[in-house]
Amino acid sequence: MSSIHQKRILLGITGGIAAYKSIELIRLLSKAGADVQVVLTEGAKAFVTEMTLQAVSGNPVRSTLLDPNAEAGMGHIELAKWADLIIIAPASADFMARYAQGMANDLLTTLCLATQAPVLLAPAMNQAMWRHPATQANASLLAERGVLSIGPAEGTQACGDIGPGRMSEPQDIAQAVISHFENTNMLQDLAGQHWVITAGPTMEAIDPVRYISNHSSGKMGYALAAAAQARGANVTLISGPVKISVPNDVHIIPVKSADEMLAACETVMTLQADVFIGAAAVADFKMKAACDQKMKKQTNSDELTLTLVKNPDIIATLASKQLARCIIGFAAETQNVMDYAKDKLARKGLDMIIANDVSRTDIGFNSDENQVTVITKDTTWQPEKAAKADLAVSLVDYIGSHYHKTC
Repeated sequence: MSSIHQKRILLGITGGIAAYKSIELIRLLSKAGADVQVVLTEGAKAFVTEMTLQAVSGNPVRSTLLDPNAEAGMGHIELAKWADLIIIAPASADFMARYAQGMANDLLTTLCLATQAPVLLAPAMNQAMWRHPATQANASLLAERGVLSIGPAEGTQACGDIGPGRMSEPQDIAQAVISHFENTNMLQDLAGQHWVITAGPTMEAIDPVRYISNHSSGKMGYALAAAAQARGANVTLISGPVKISVPNDVHIIPVKSADEMLAACETVMTLQADVFIGAAAVADFKMKAACDQKMKKQTNSDELTLTLVKNPDIIATLASKQLARCIIGFAAETQNVMDYAKDKLARKGLDMIIANDVSRTDIGFNSDENQVTVITKDTTWQPEKAAKADLAVSLVDYIGSHYHKTC
């Protein structure tokens, strides 16, 4: 029997072309045994009809806050109490802004403020709107308050743009809902904590078509994000360019360069985070001045000289500003692994460092397995070699159990 059998799910639909996908989401949730009720915003009515949604869900569709018939029994409050989970799919930039500011100027925002049930957002909007600092700030604020999220996905959008902003597919959202109810029975000892994790490589532009980067796949950082979220933490994942699906209920901030990654970290950690894990492989150097146009081959020379300067040291900067109560770094080395890791731990003022030998093809970049040594000022621990997903669970358990001791 599905974990959502007889669960009461309130689906909020906001204005956006992705609203048509919500019809399939209702079908999938209902097929798994959930009781689905739908709430529409005024903007959503331009994309889907109440009659269609009522036929698919089998329940009346609500859209008006002050409906005399429903409000005779304080209908909006009863609906807020009825839900085991509220899903907003699609969640527009406008809705996220109003929800983040605590506004209750329509039925859907009122329900979200009045409910004790968890809320899951599936953002959908133009890629520029998603990347806008205001939207990112709203998404971060909602995540800090415990609001769950899935996506957005990247790809071609209805407007023709390409980038992050597509609503996650209905199958993925339905699976996230199932996973949510499965996880409610798991240990939730990290509930209330905000974990910020970086992952993947950075890309430092040489010119519009070339860049400096590395072989990091991001698998370890993404696995850590999933493991921390499963234990109840609110997780913000700041990721360089990778080809990995975002873990369910993890807030993702995509970046490219080291400068962008540092700025994102400082923004989301303005209110001190509990745990920061720097799992990203940040490029040590960048161009002193990237070229505005594609650099052409010099016909009279077989050599090219690039002038590089140091990138900001992200983890040292965050540690110096004390932007997290516990700051954990990674030391990806090819030689003298333990010596370099211990030096980095002391020199950068970290609480913990996770060292791994990336010269080994069985545990290095792009591998599905890893083996690490965890080092603090007073302790050293080496778990067995394992799949990165399994290792991440062990690491999060270790970090969680040592959080108050080491940080």
